[in-house]
Amino acid sequence: MKLYTRTGDEGQTSVIGARVRKDDARVEAYGTIDELNSFVGQAASALARSGLPSLEEMANRLVLIQHELFDCGSDLSYAEPVAEKMKVAPEMTERLELWIDEYEAVTPPIARFILPGGSEPAALLHVCRTVSRRAERRVVTMAASQVCPEEVRKYLNRLSDFFFAAARAANAELGVPDVEYERGAHVFRRRT
Repeated sequence: MKLYTRTGDEGQTSVIGARVRKDDARVEAYGTIDELNSFVGQAASALARSGLPSLEEMANRLVLIQHELFDCGSDLSYAEPVAEKMKVAPEMTERLELWIDEYEAVTPPIARFILPGGSEPAALLHVCRTVSRRAERRVVTMAASQVCPEEVRKYLNRLSDFFFAAARAANAELGVPDVEYERGAHVFRRRT
């Protein structure tokens, strides 16, 4: 099998059921998810190198998320989504919520926004958070003019929250404090 096909040389590509421009909103959406997946792999590698069991477990969770990001891209690749072929399910988003709660329980309270960074793994997770937000925006843009699987949008929304919580948990596990944005107002309150 050759890696190149030459079928996209004129600026078009195939989605399931149609041929579209490479800058089509659908292609932008799943392309940004693909970009996110690469950053998630980088973060998983950094976490796995930590030697800490809790961060190795976080790395394993990121690998599962990488598979789910492929599911998101697959669902978005249908010009007309077919319900029984969609892979992203509500249970995936619900699991992210459980992990968010778990990580939030092991981090110190914050009152202000925090600066992305701290430890290397946390910094990489913050990159994942921001690219996840961009992927979500691309999906919202696509959904304004094309049919879009709703579960993908929900999953991406929760995923960015997961990366925030995971970044804070990684810093806490490594003994690196989050740095609050010092000129910011008090905006966070711990949920009870």
